[in-house]
Amino acid sequence: MLVTKRDGTTAPLDLSKFHRVVLNSCEGITGVSASDIEIKSQIQFKNKMKTSEIQEILIKAAAELITQDTPNYQYVAGRLINYHLRKEVYGQYTPIHLYDHVKNVIDKKYYDKQILELYTKEEFDELNAMIDHTRDDLLTFAAMEQFRGKYLVKNRVSGEIYETPQMCYILVSATLFANYPKETRMKYVKKYYDAISKFDISLPTPIMAGVRTPSRQYASCVLIDCDDSLDSINASTSAIVKYISQKAGIGLNVGRLRAEGSPIRGGEAKHTGLIPFIKMFQAAVKSCSQGGIRGGAATFYYPIWHLEVENLLVLKNNKGTEESRARHVDYGVQFNKLMYERLLTGGDITLFSPHDVPGLYEAFFNDQDHFKTLYERAERNPKIKKDKIKAIDLFSAFVQERQDTGRIYLMNVDHCNTHSSFIPEKATVYMSNLCTEITLPTNPLNDLNDAAGEISTCILSAINWGNIRKPSDFESVCNLAVRGLDALISYQNYPVLAAEIATKARRNLGVGIINFAYWLAKHDLNYQDIDATGLALIDEYVEAWSYYLIKASVDLAEEFGPCDKYKDTKYSKGILPIDTYKKEVDELVAPSNKMDWEELRDRLVNVGIRNSTLMALMPSESSSQISNATNGIEPPRSLVSIKQSKDGVLKQVVPEIKRLKNKYDLLWDQKSPEGYLKIVAILQRYIDQTISANTSYNPKFYPEHKVPMSEHLKMMVNAYKWGIKTFYYNNTNDMAGEIEDDESLPELLQSDVDDSEDCEACAI
Repeated sequence: MLVTKRDGTTAPLDLSKFHRVVLNSCEGITGVSASDIEIKSQIQFKNKMKTSEIQEILIKAAAELITQDTPNYQYVAGRLINYHLRKEVYGQYTPIHLYDHVKNVIDKKYYDKQILELYTKEEFDELNAMIDHTRDDLLTFAAMEQFRGKYLVKNRVSGEIYETPQMCYILVSATLFANYPKETRMKYVKKYYDAISKFDISLPTPIMAGVRTPSRQYASCVLIDCDDSLDSINASTSAIVKYISQKAGIGLNVGRLRAEGSPIRGGEAKHTGLIPFIKMFQAAVKSCSQGGIRGGAATFYYPIWHLEVENLLVLKNNKGTEESRARHVDYGVQFNKLMYERLLTGGDITLFSPHDVPGLYEAFFNDQDHFKTLYERAERNPKIKKDKIKAIDLFSAFVQERQDTGRIYLMNVDHCNTHSSFIPEKATVYMSNLCTEITLPTNPLNDLNDAAGEISTCILSAINWGNIRKPSDFESVCNLAVRGLDALISYQNYPVLAAEIATKARRNLGVGIINFAYWLAKHDLNYQDIDATGLALIDEYVEAWSYYLIKASVDLAEEFGPCDKYKDTKYSKGILPIDTYKKEVDELVAPSNKMDWEELRDRLVNVGIRNSTLMALMPSESSSQISNATNGIEPPRSLVSIKQSKDGVLKQVVPEIKRLKNKYDLLWDQKSPEGYLKIVAILQRYIDQTISANTSYNPKFYPEHKVPMSEHLKMMVNAYKWGIKTFYYNNTNDMAGEIEDDESLPELLQSDVDDSEDCEACAI
């Protein structure tokens, strides 16, 4: 019997060779058996069968053996993919020299040809010596599948892959630090390579998949603000298409648009309202496939008091006709203090078209007292078109749609401006991004090349808390995270002028957290029963994380100069996130105050800051799988989870399952999201942007297995009281994404397995 090799030639079938491959993949790993994999594979050999097909069967067999009791098959399956990948990329198991590899892939036009100009042949020898290819053997099955599906440079039509993970990591590092001074750049390349390949730092999809390629747009998300004019609507649509084609997620502000029936040109025509334009924007979002990495995605933002709100709230639901719905994007509804006051006092919310009440829309974001004055004056003015609805009914309608769809988000706009790094009078936050963790200033475009407009970009990465042993460990890794992203701002290209001007002037970054559930488990803490002692420990660590991120940016300002618009930030006045958070959080636990904030204040005033923002807690579903980490700050749904992605079904095991399986606090074991929200409130105290905070409910803990409206409203009010800025998903338990044993797998594959994306749907 013959087999067909990768180069198309045939050779006699050598069963011992495949046995050696499986045996080598099991070497040094406890609790696994090469023979069990071979038996499980049940390979039906056919004459001239491709060796690559045989390898895929072995990979699948090893993956199917991953359970709570035998978790280490995830490493065997990962090694089998690694063997398969190396043979595909290099034609042999042993990787070739980095210089030869780069030259080969540049010849195929998949690497940026400038890489060969940035480093000499001697420096390539030095870079090659930095690479530790054995780290590929530490990648799990889920990680390797994500790598070959999303992150490795490949021909996305034929599926041919051109690199292995360590080549990806070293070239990301070398590209980012290429323009550093000659005397320091190799040091930073090595440190950054080690940090990302050892999973101390997690990178989002645009960076992992894009840096080192001819494509030079690495923003995970962009924030586009649309004004109430046809010119701005058309410019916003064009900007959406530009960025969707470059793999970015979209946050779009539609809240300025006047309501249906409003006069145009003094009554010459009537406005068609938001919905026709929302449908046009939705079509723009779905116009490009984003290179096969993920589909276009967007969140559209509007205020709860908009005259069309009752029609806007139902745009996502499955009732109604296609003409009256826009279901393929998500929505963020904006609240402020006055709206909550009307709810708590049993009052009404009056709805207006923003165009009819001059100044009201701006004040909603940057001056709450002025907003209340204008709002109440407009309520009394009989000449202004308005509608009135009981606050409890409007809040309940919001909650119902959020519960039914899971994808109606919340933004507390006053917190997003008062507890922000920006001075609201100079730089107002009007919106968030796709996944609700970014809060940056925007300004509408009047045309695509409008230099006076401002499109904000999300430049993201995350710190792996699972690798942190003590608070001081944050210093070096935060320094590297900030340096890497700051270098990216200068290196990347910008499809729209307004994004380039704003990003280079403000140099906004968002560094997040992954593996938080593992960190909790290691410290014998959980979400639902978190007490003051546990919150105090979280506070101590997040204070250090925040402090070292800000310090890193001040160090960069000293080295390269502050960003052009640092005077728009509270940082320039020595005002820090610890000065502007809602003090009601102190009722949960007092702040640690263990870092030298006073010295840092002095440096901020005297030196400035390189980056206007530094923190944002994004979702990190697929990028966490690369690091074998839990998703962001989220509790895992199960110890062994099924993840459904465009690249297939993956099993992911929580870190250190054998030792810590009784310490993990699983999502659906939690009786309420209250403990989780308390943790979010403590984290938010130190964050200059916001958090993709989810609310999750298991109906089995409620009467008649129904979560009462009062529970949802209670969590909304508590979140506002504690200064939480945004809500992302609303999750309700339907067994999706869970697995307890292999028998449950076929049933799960026919249900809605967890297919959540990152801001890496926007990005990571």
